[in-house]
Amino acid sequence: QVQLVESGGGLVQAGGSLRLSCAASVRTFSMYTMGWFRQAPGKEREFVVTINWSGDRTYYAGSVKGRFTISRDNAKNMMYLQMNSLKPEDTAVYYCAARYYRGSYYYTKYTEYDQWGQGTQVTVSS
Repeated sequence: QVQLVESGGGLVQAGGSLRLSCAASVRTFSMYTMGWFRQAPGKEREFVVTINWSGDRTYYAGSVKGRFTISRDNAKNMMYLQMNSLKPEDTAVYYCAARYYRGSYYYTKYTEYDQWGQGTQVTVSS
């Protein structure tokens, strides 16, 4: 069982930046593939990006590629999402997710993750 806590959300103008953090309370953080998802009102939870256990392999949704950067620090049990050039359509609740997996497959469906944080609101004004 992994407890995940997101932070760093807020209100920002279009073109601005935010950095989200996800703190994981587990002794074996490096055994987990991690991901960020987001959910806007009235929409399904949407894949944003995933990172493998060691942090050297990432996979982004096309809508955020080139603007968002995921990273992790296994020594600190932390994952981050640097979001630049934000757009109003990036407005959503952002969730971090974990799956106990140390392979090379990219998991992009929210049903493939079994541990979730409570979410942090990101609002981008135009």
